[in-house]
Amino acid sequence: MRTVVVEKPDVITIRDLAVPEVGAYQALVKVDVAALCNATDGKLISGHFPGVDAYPTVLGHEGTGIVCEVGAKVRSFTVGDRAIGGMVFAFKEGLASAWGGFCEYVLINDHDAMGEDGVADEAHGWFECYEIQRTVDADIPAAEAALLCTWREVYGGIGDFNIQPKDRVLVFGAGPVGLSFVTFCKLLGVRWVGLVDPLAHKRERALRMGADAVFAPGALDVAPGSLDVVVDAVGSEQIVNAAVPLIKLGGTIGVYGVIAAPALTVEKSRGPYNFNLIIHQWPTRWREREAQAPLCQWIREGKLKAADFVTHTFPVEQFDDAVAAVKSGDAVKCLLTF
Repeated sequence: MRTVVVEKPDVITIRDLAVPEVGAYQALVKVDVAALCNATDGKLISGHFPGVDAYPTVLGHEGTGIVCEVGAKVRSFTVGDRAIGGMVFAFKEGLASAWGGFCEYVLINDHDAMGEDGVADEAHGWFECYEIQRTVDADIPAAEAALLCTWREVYGGIGDFNIQPKDRVLVFGAGPVGLSFVTFCKLLGVRWVGLVDPLAHKRERALRMGADAVFAPGALDVAPGSLDVVVDAVGSEQIVNAAVPLIKLGGTIGVYGVIAAPALTVEKSRGPYNFNLIIHQWPTRWREREAQAPLCQWIREGKLKAADFVTHTFPVEQFDDAVAAVKSGDAVKCLLTF
């Protein structure tokens, strides 16, 4: 099967690997559409993702496909279902796994069946990401299904950051995550949502997607102490410290982007006496799982479209071109087809 492998930092190949074997609680999924995660995959490719230093490694954690085989104890998936969240954690070839989702065939695990049978624990091979490996209703198109992997995490992040309709929210970064925060906040009725990004075409896209105001980094026109929440969708100590003087007493800085450095220095004296700093380094799985239903309803209602986010689509053999499009700033979201 075709598989995207980071041989070493900044060296990517497409290898032909063995199709993974299906366990009792697993289903085999033939991937048709995957999505490049600009931040996480970018850091893994460059060798700067915290805690990951084993190469060669197999990339990918966003994708969708059709179930083609199920294990003997599987009850939540049937052949022909569309599914999301498939990964491969173990490769016969001795490769490491950076979630292993950019494979022509991936595995999903039946979290619910394992729970019912009393084996949803590490001793039986259970892993927490199994909770969000799920089917997708047949009326949800493949591109939207692939983007659900990002969208569910962002929707869950809104809950983690406790964003409320009364709030004034500023988002730093107009990549897929930042634009998703803007879109979802407005769909949820948040009072005011602004966005900061250095690229004019991304700021314009944010306005089309509902942002109340957009700013270039050097032209931020927001009064000190006027914001309830600032979201760092990039993962930057500089952004965190730019946010400190902007938030109200008791306000929140929510860091969604992964900060690669092991330490973070916050200039707390520039802000109010009391404020919240939330470092969101990993999805809250129950929020992510519950997000799927409202997101799919927005898709059905035409309020949430992959076309608003996806700017480039490449066959998996052109993976280097997808990475280059992201690095250049031209791409918002890249899809890969198998």
